[in-house]
Amino acid sequence: MLRLNRIFAPAHPVLRRISGADAVIVLGIAATLWALAKLAAQAPTVIRGPDLSLEPSALPVYAGLSIARMVGAYILSLIFTFVYGYYAASNKRRERVMMPILDILQSIPILAYLPVVVMSLTAILPLGFAKEFSAVLLIFTSQAWNMTFSWYQSLTTIPAELREASRVFQLSPWMRFKSLLLPFGAIGLVWNSLMSWAGGWFALMVSESFSIGEKDYRLPGIGSYIQLAAQRQDTRAITYGVLVLLVVIVGLDQLVWRPLLAYADKFRLDMVSTEAPITSWVYDALMGSRLVRRFRRRIVRPAAERIDNQMKRLFPVRMEFPHPLRPSLVGRFVTGAVGTLIVVGVWEGIRFLGQVSLADWGHIFLGLMVTFIRVMLALAIALAWTIPVGVAIGTNARLARVLQPLSQMAASFPATALYPLFLVGLLHVRGGLELAAMLLMLAGTQWYLLFNVIAGAQAVPQDLKYTAELMGLKGRQKWTTFILPSLFPYIATGAITASGGAWNASILAEYTTFGDTKYSTAYGIGAMIARSQDKNLYPQLMAATFAMVAAVIVVNRLVWKRLYQQAEETYRLD
Repeated sequence: MLRLNRIFAPAHPVLRRISGADAVIVLGIAATLWALAKLAAQAPTVIRGPDLSLEPSALPVYAGLSIARMVGAYILSLIFTFVYGYYAASNKRRERVMMPILDILQSIPILAYLPVVVMSLTAILPLGFAKEFSAVLLIFTSQAWNMTFSWYQSLTTIPAELREASRVFQLSPWMRFKSLLLPFGAIGLVWNSLMSWAGGWFALMVSESFSIGEKDYRLPGIGSYIQLAAQRQDTRAITYGVLVLLVVIVGLDQLVWRPLLAYADKFRLDMVSTEAPITSWVYDALMGSRLVRRFRRRIVRPAAERIDNQMKRLFPVRMEFPHPLRPSLVGRFVTGAVGTLIVVGVWEGIRFLGQVSLADWGHIFLGLMVTFIRVMLALAIALAWTIPVGVAIGTNARLARVLQPLSQMAASFPATALYPLFLVGLLHVRGGLELAAMLLMLAGTQWYLLFNVIAGAQAVPQDLKYTAELMGLKGRQKWTTFILPSLFPYIATGAITASGGAWNASILAEYTTFGDTKYSTAYGIGAMIARSQDKNLYPQLMAATFAMVAAVIVVNRLVWKRLYQQAEETYRLD
């Protein structure tokens, strides 16, 4: 009865068929992995970690260090998002190269290449700086891709009349960014920043507590505090660490993210006002404060005007986005040099992988299949509960006021912090390690789906909801003709990011240490990667890492690309 073609643009763009570019990028990744593996072999054989304290008095300092790393990575992610997304969206030639690169980078499980990155950096940089830089880099890779896709999608879906208005008013590039691009992309950018920040906590916990055999790469922080407490089986310290982490997450949610969401909500483009606008007591208090109004009037506005004037001089009025640049001699030289390095790296990588026996390749393939089954099970379980719950939160204003803030805080809490407790409780149960692995993979999967379903339910135009009610759609008919078609692009978006989260979590879920004992599932590619890095088996580590990366990319191309095409062609509202 009611046919929808697409309610709203998904957070990721439609994945395009550029098989040649895909092949070049994958070969480039293989060459990079070989170079990192060779550097990692030159890393110091013994690295002594910091002297960490489990006293509760150390937690405020550790929490501050962790927040500083998160903030540093987020600032880098935001700069990368604005620059990369703008240049990809403003030029079709650049877009055909830049977006496939971004798509493949976001498909790579970050924990798969953590060992080789950390060890290679310690081989060429001072130890302290290398450890801090690798931690920030890992957090950056867990935050940047999602935000960049959202920003790019916003820039490519700006209505033509708004673009025309910016040309009529002859806005400079800076004023176009400030008055059009940033407001239009604000809602998606803030929501995806919230999701990226939650993913950053997961990466932070791993990067701060990372160690391989005699190489201790730990950093003082709340992640290493909880991990050390788990190793010593100190439940008191684990409890203190989890409580402090929870306080930090709740505090940031109330003091930072809720006010930002409430502020961004005013940029909605709705013909009918929303029933449940996002509210924040901090935002309301700031907007109602005389001191804040005076500060804005006397300091913020004059400073903003000076910045505007300076930026207008630096970037004069330009009526259109930059025109395609003709290939220069320097550009051709750089392209040729990069191509040569890729060819050399691939050749050396093949020779390096030649040290892996056929039996090892068989184990890698078997582990890949087993982990793939775990990923699909985690995804199916997550879909089973996130779709009905997400629709309920997204369509019920009263329920949303209660459950949406709770879900945001629950998503921000890293599952790795509680994993030791789950492991202790399940080790004595038959199949307990398998169950614990599934729980951790589910925790790395479900929130991406839930948030996308909530966003999809809330993004459906209010007048379309009223139309569905007037048509008397109820029960199964309402789900099949209105709700699920409306949510399809968001479910596809959530599924691809959720599957990536599950692949990521498999490395920790399938091989973990508690106390002085190592626990490993019988089969799994994540366990093989962890075992190889623990035993310094660099050819096997590169082989297993590349196998996982290749598998994720193949699944994205064969499954998720088709879902995006269907979302674009069938579920579009024009």
